[in-house]
Amino acid sequence: MATAGFWDNQERAQATIAELKALNSVVRPLAELSQAADDLRAMAEMADDDPGFAAEMPSELTRLEATLDDLELKALLSGPHDASGAIMTINARDGGTDANDWAEMLLRMYMAWAKDHDYDVEILDRQDNDEAGINSVALAIRGPMAYGYLKGETGMHRLVRISPFNSEGKRQTSFAAVDVSPEIADSVEIEIRDEDVREDVFRASGAGGQHVNKTSSAIRLTHLPTGIVVQCQNERSQHKNRATAIKMLRARLARIEEEKREAEQAAKYNDQAKTGFGSQIRNYFLHPDQRVKDVRTGHYAGNFQSVLDGDIQGFLDSYLRWRVAK
Repeated sequence: MATAGFWDNQERAQATIAELKALNSVVRPLAELSQAADDLRAMAEMADDDPGFAAEMPSELTRLEATLDDLELKALLSGPHDASGAIMTINARDGGTDANDWAEMLLRMYMAWAKDHDYDVEILDRQDNDEAGINSVALAIRGPMAYGYLKGETGMHRLVRISPFNSEGKRQTSFAAVDVSPEIADSVEIEIRDEDVREDVFRASGAGGQHVNKTSSAIRLTHLPTGIVVQCQNERSQHKNRATAIKMLRARLARIEEEKREAEQAAKYNDQAKTGFGSQIRNYFLHPDQRVKDVRTGHYAGNFQSVLDGDIQGFLDSYLRWRVAK
């Protein structure tokens, strides 16, 4: 970073800084833990002569165990792209307007989690629903091990509540699909042949000022061999929308390659297109009682609102442990 010309290429500089943050997130706690272990050893020796040191040891042990537990979790983030940023898409599925509202609730949940962990969030594409909520959204979440932590969120998320959009106050079940892929640096080779990609240009929809719907700036890319479809219409520039769509396509293809190397993950990928009852990875209940439970790991939270406010780290950690234990 001290080299002359380091900041000449902003994208490369930011990638280097992100790599440094990822390394420091492991190296610094490890160094601190090693030093704390030495201090604890010395404290134990002095405890024979001074009861005050003996009284401090239980709380210090508890603190060190928590640090060690965090490091052990980071050791599970050893996949080829785990240190990368994450590109997440959220799509409303079954449930009508409730599903659109539920998709937006999930968006706020993930953004709150990212803010709590000092991660950067960029909305790449957002399509609002005419009545409420969103049809779909794509966002980039950037920070140390963002993809490693969030990759287990891929799948169907199910909400059960009394519908605020139903005048009869009936219980409604809604679904939203979450997909998470690693954000791949331009320096990483991902083969995308021009003949394998169909590009469609269309007019952007939704709020956008005086230029909206006047120019065909929105881009949709279809990768013919895999059937992957990505689109971006956030920018007024067709060039910028195309660049973002290509970034999203590279991320999806990189994840497929990663999952091909791991048979279990490939099976999950094939299952994720299922929608409706029985396909969800996590259930969120607001009625008849408030709770959130992960179908795969069994991890449970009794405070629905805290989860929606971004307190999902327990679910992310339990998925990492579950994946290793399988």
